[in-house]
Amino acid sequence: MLRNVLQALWGEPRPDRPPVRVWRDWALLGVLLAWSVLEALFREGLSGSEASLPSAFSIPLVWRPVAVVVTVAVLLTLLWRRTHPFATVVAAFGILTAFDVVRILATIENGLLWSIAGVLVLPYSLFRWGSGREAGTGLGVILAWLVVTHIADPTEAGEVVAGFGFFLFSAALGASIRFHANARARDIEQAKLRQRHQLARELHDVVGHYVSAIAIQAQAGRAMVGSEPARAATALKTIEETASHALKEMRVMVGVLREGGEPDLAPQAGVGDIARLARQTDGRPMVAVQLPDDVDQLRPAVGAALYRIAQESVTNAIRHARNATRITVDVVIEGEEVRLLVRDDGEPAAQGPFGYGLVGIAERARLLGGSFRAGPAAGGGWMVDVVLPARA
Repeated sequence: MLRNVLQALWGEPRPDRPPVRVWRDWALLGVLLAWSVLEALFREGLSGSEASLPSAFSIPLVWRPVAVVVTVAVLLTLLWRRTHPFATVVAAFGILTAFDVVRILATIENGLLWSIAGVLVLPYSLFRWGSGREAGTGLGVILAWLVVTHIADPTEAGEVVAGFGFFLFSAALGASIRFHANARARDIEQAKLRQRHQLARELHDVVGHYVSAIAIQAQAGRAMVGSEPARAATALKTIEETASHALKEMRVMVGVLREGGEPDLAPQAGVGDIARLARQTDGRPMVAVQLPDDVDQLRPAVGAALYRIAQESVTNAIRHARNATRITVDVVIEGEEVRLLVRDDGEPAAQGPFGYGLVGIAERARLLGGSFRAGPAAGGGWMVDVVLPARA
């Protein structure tokens, strides 16, 4: 398991779109460069009074310009720590390693300014913005520099370990920030995905229902245009009304999605609007709706869900029921629950995989804490049975 975790970390890609350089980067660089200049001017040992400090803290006078140039060169790499984190680590610690090799050859015990501590931000940036391979390799580069530094300035092995610990802490902080940023990005993406699913469900229910009704009426009108022109005209009128309803509901949905637009305060379709389904199908199959007298007691969210479920169920029956003559829609309030039963009297149907419409019905029921069943009905046809909490 540990091997799998390490492989996953090693294969971690770089985060997308690292932030561009901001004023804080210049401010940090300015502070560190000012520190370097002040240290070069006033630090004992750099000004020639090497004897006033222990050798571990004093820098011979001859090394002063070299130390300043090396420090400035290393600190300048901080400007690219987000966009090129691995290259920055290699450049900064490569310069420091080369400098220490020269010190070893020249037998100089100490040669760095304390402002070089600014490189502690590099492991943070490496683990925050680099890939897994870059992070692991970069740590190896830092460790190699610490070993060379230990050779140049012999100290206890524990001090080398402690120094590496500071860099590990910086790296861990960067990894932690990266983890939380990735988790937040995943949460945002999941929220967007849920919104897309909800929008797709609404579009499917609204557009599918009205387009099916329009198609049926168009077929009926075409069949009757020669023999029964009056009924054909009625079918055309029904098509016009259905299209108007579809456009109205689409405008409501677009108004909700439009950023900065004024909200549409038109009331949302509810359980009482299920009765309209009985009037939107002229001819066969006939749709019969039965509602209780106390439907106004239901919460708006429950009523809206019942309407959409009934709408989708009737649409499916009109589309797919074979030789159906009647579709019934019954809503019954039973204590703390409300039940919706939609069934047709078509030929017996086999249970098959659910289409998108039935999946949407199941999602609506689940979101409100209800239950959903769909399948062949006893005695033939198909049924959809949904139970929701009446006070959800």
